Amino acid sequence: MPKGIDPQALSRNLEAFLGGSRDAQVLEDGHAVFDLRQASYSVSGEYGKCLVHFWSEERNSVRRVLECETRNGTLRMTVRRFGQAKPSHLEIVRGKEWRLPSARRAVRSRFEGVLQRVLAREFPSSTADRLRSTADLERTFSPVYARGILRTAGCAFAVLGVNAAEPQSAIDGSLSFGLLWLEHCRRRLAPRTHVKGLKLFVPRGSSEVLRGRMAHTNRTLAQFELWEVDEQEGSCQNVDCEDRGNILTRLGHKVDEAAARERLAPAIERVMHAAGALAGDVEVVVRSAAEISFRVRGLEFARARYGGGGRDLAWGGDGAEICFGAGAAAYRLEDANEGQMRELLARIVRDRRPGGDYRSLFWRMHPESWLESLAAKELQALDSRLAAPVYSQVPAFSAGDRAMIDLLAATRSGRLAVIELKADEDLQLPIQGLDYWARVRWHHDRNEFEGFGYFSKLSPEPPMLFLVAPALRLHPATDTLLRYISPDIEWMVIGVDERWREGIKIVFRKSRPESQAG
Repeated sequence: MPKGIDPQALSRNLEAFLGGSRDAQVLEDGHAVFDLRQASYSVSGEYGKCLVHFWSEERNSVRRVLECETRNGTLRMTVRRFGQAKPSHLEIVRGKEWRLPSARRAVRSRFEGVLQRVLAREFPSSTADRLRSTADLERTFSPVYARGILRTAGCAFAVLGVNAAEPQSAIDGSLSFGLLWLEHCRRRLAPRTHVKGLKLFVPRGSSEVLRGRMAHTNRTLAQFELWEVDEQEGSCQNVDCEDRGNILTRLGHKVDEAAARERLAPAIERVMHAAGALAGDVEVVVRSAAEISFRVRGLEFARARYGGGGRDLAWGGDGAEICFGAGAAAYRLEDANEGQMRELLARIVRDRRPGGDYRSLFWRMHPESWLESLAAKELQALDSRLAAPVYSQVPAFSAGDRAMIDLLAATRSGRLAVIELKADEDLQLPIQGLDYWARVRWHHDRNEFEGFGYFSKLSPEPPMLFLVAPALRLHPATDTLLRYISPDIEWMVIGVDERWREGIKIVFRKSRPESQAG
C-alpha cells in the first residue's frame, strides 16, 4: 500500500459511497461482476489493510483496496487479489446503466435498423417513418426506446421498440413510454391522421410482465399490440395479451408471525438487548418463517435468520444467525462487533426521524420504506374505508419475476385494496400499480387470499387501486397514463404533504372521472 494511505480512512470512504449506491454496478477491469440490487458487501479496515468483500448467488470476491477516488459519481479503486502482485481496478458505478455512452448508442442505432426492416417485412402495405431513439426530456422520451410511426391509408400506429441488450426493467417499463409516445403522436398528427393505437416491440421471450399489464389497458381509447422481435433472424411474432390462462403465477402463504418470533426469540432478545435504550425505536418485522428484520422507520439495520444458504455468505451454521448493516452492507454479528451494531443503530435513530438532518445518508436511504411504514400505521388517513389488517411486501410471483406488493389491505366491506407508494417522482407509478392490481385480481378470483390466511372474509368485487405519493412529486405524465388504464379498474391517486415524515396528511385525492368509468 502506498505510504500515507490510511486503511481506516479508505474504509470510511468506501462505506460512505456504497451506503448510497443501492442501484450500483461493480465493475472489475471494465466487466460487470456484481449488481448491488442483488448482491451484498462488507468493508474492513483492520490489521493495517482495507478489505472489501462482495458476494451474490453467482460469485464471491474479496479484494484488498490500495487506493480509491470518487469522480463524476463513480468510485474507482486500485485493488489487489490475494496471491497476485499485479493490481487491478474496481469501479462502483451508480445507476442501472454502466456501459459507455458510445456503446449504448451503437447498440440502439443497430436496433433501429433491425426494427425498421422488421416493420417493412411484417407490414408491407404500410410505411414506417424513420425510427429515432434520441432523448427528449421535455416530453419524457428516453433514448432506451426506438420510436416511430407506421402509416397506412387513412390511419397510423405509434411504434415503440426496445432491444435485447437493455435490462429487463427497461423492457417491463416500455409500456409507460409507449403510451406517452402514442399520446404525443395523436396530438401531433391530429386532425390529419387518426392514430389507432400502439405497437410495442420487445425482445423474444421477454414479454411476460408486459402481457399482464397490456391485458388491462383501455381498449376503448386505443388498439394495443405486443410483438416479440428476434433480432438475429430479423423477424417478429404477435403476442396475445388476452390469453392469460397459461400464466404461471403463485401467491406466498401468510407467515405464522407468532411461530417465527418464537423460533427466533433468542436472536430478537440479543438485538433488543444490544439496542438498550434505543429498543423503543426498533420495529421487529417478520419477513418469512425463518427470518426477521429489525428496522427504524422502514430502514433495516439488522436481520436474524434461522439457517444459512443463499447469497448471504455472512450467514452460516445451522442455528439462528444475526447480520447487521444498512443497505447492501452485511456483517455477521459477533461479540467483538456488537458495539459497532449499536453505534450504527444510534446513528440511524439520530438521523432518521422527523426534523432530522436531510443531508444524512440514513435520512435519505429507502424513503419509500419509510413512507410505507407510516402508511401501514396510519391506514385510515389514506382512506376512511380501509381497515386493519394490512400486509406489507406481500410476495406474488409470475414466471421468473418476483413482485412485492407494497401494502395490501381491505375495506370494511371486505373489498381488497392494492396500495402502491412512491416517495419520489416516478413515471412508472401508474403502470407498476396496474401490474400489482392484476396479480392481486388473479389470486382473488381463485379465493387464494382467504385460503392462504390473509383475510377472513372478502367481497367478490375486484380490488381497488390506491396510488400514493407526495403531492409535488407526482410525475406530470401520471394523468395521461391513468387514462389508458382499463375503465374497469377503480383507482385513486392520493397526494400527501411533502412533510410526510412528520405524519400522513392528505393534500388531495383524485379518482377516475365518471366520463371515463366503465
